Amino acid sequence: MCGVAGIIDFGGKSNTVASLESMLRVISYRGPDESGIYHSDHATLGNVRLSILDLTGGQQPISDTSGRYWIVLNGEIFNYRELRSELEKNGIHFRTHSDTEVLVQLYANFGKNCLNMLNGQFAFAVWDKFEQELFIARDRVGIRPLFYNITGGVFSFASEIKALFEQISVKRELREESLSQVFTFWTSLTPYTVFKNIFELSPGHYLTYNRNGLKIEKFWDLEFGKVNSDICLNDALDSSMICLKARCAFV
Repeated sequence: MCGVAGIIDFGGKSNTVASLESMLRVISYRGPDESGIYHSDHATLGNVRLSILDLTGGQQPISDTSGRYWIVLNGEIFNYRELRSELEKNGIHFRTHSDTEVLVQLYANFGKNCLNMLNGQFAFAVWDKFEQELFIARDRVGIRPLFYNITGGVFSFASEIKALFEQISVKRELREESLSQVFTFWTSLTPYTVFKNIFELSPGHYLTYNRNGLKIEKFWDLEFGKVNSDICLNDALDSSMICLKARCAFV
């Protein structure tokens, strides 16, 4: 388990480094081994890390070889070795042995299409410092959490809601509809949470945030088996009765 957080502020209104340090501090138990921060004029990304892969060289945030894309990752990419081999065949060189570097190199080469190549559980954010655009994706079934908020033109995200509240501008206000859902379903229905203006990135979705605003899209959905329209209800019942009689014959 690790923790990620970030703030995108195109207006330069806040001390994003101090705010991000506070955000990471309250989720430090998610990553007790080390932490790191990337800061530029408009983007500040951070990570608290539980070291599992590449204990000495897997620090985050980390960039691709060009230095254009910077990533923070909470999760594991199970097929990173295979993906790394394919990237190396295309002339990509690596500085570490971590799955995080494989992921940022994959994004640098394939963009959002890299999501279909991943086998793993993840919530990651990539900052494109040339396009000044943030990309965030969450794994197919939502094993790894990711929450976000937009207040006063400032976009922020974190692995846990309480980290978002470390910003003075983000208010703690309950959302009544979501409370009703919690008492009914034991949870609020994505993308909403029990707090107003705090949203969950839905499983199997990604978002982009830039000067034009926020855009969210789905990259994966559960596929159900094709229904055989030639089978009617009576046929199904007849088949069930035949199976039942056969089982009874052996009792």
